[in-house]
Amino acid sequence: MAGIPDKFADIFDKKSFAHVATLMPDGTPQVTPVWIDSLDNGDILLNTAEGRAKERNLRRDPRVVLAVQDPDNPYRYVQVRGRVKEMTTAGADAHIDKLAHKYLGVDSYPNRRPGEVRVLIRIAPERVQVFG
Repeated sequence: MAGIPDKFADIFDKKSFAHVATLMPDGTPQVTPVWIDSLDNGDILLNTAEGRAKERNLRRDPRVVLAVQDPDNPYRYVQVRGRVKEMTTAGADAHIDKLAHKYLGVDSYPNRRPGEVRVLIRIAPERVQVFG
């Protein structure tokens, strides 16, 4: 398992967006910009809602690639290839609220839809490349 070098870990603490690539059933890539959390014991945490393309794709095929760009220096970024370690609804609502506080400065995620079920995704990095 690869780790994020300490020199680049700060990118995950900033209001950086990760561009997450998953594979559609026909093998074509699907890319989505998402909020990213600080590293958790070397794992990367994402949040989505049940039924979204990335959630369906990752349940079927746990391979994922993401690129996280430093918002203060767009030439400095981290690319991670890894696999989903866990997908759970446990703690997912609190996690999206934490991300809403980080990115929007609010205590509760304002874009919830009625009946929406949030999913917390834990990714284990397998290959890490850094630039900048």
